Amino acid sequence: MISAIVLISADVHRIPEVAQAIAEIDGICEVYSVTGDVDLIAVAKVARHEEFADVIADRLNKVEGVIDSRTHIAFRTYSKDDLGAAFALGLDE
Repeated sequence: MISAIVLISADVHRIPEVAQAIAEIDGICEVYSVTGDVDLIAVAKVARHEEFADVIADRLNKVEGVIDSRTHIAFRTYSKDDLGAAFALGLDE
């Protein structure tokens, strides 16, 4: 799977509704309401790069209340669980 992190500016009066609508889009795994320069952060996961056009450009960006978005495509994913599994390879004797 290919992951993207989408930073979203939303209508401040509709943040919960915008977040819920985005969370219901196929390909969106999680949506966070955050503090800082943006209102929401969404995590998208797709099998092929081309699918980001449908998930983000054609669906997420058209949700009523989305003002702006910036997408960052991940090169690699690091997590504590992944690292633990990698170090455990071959140790089941």
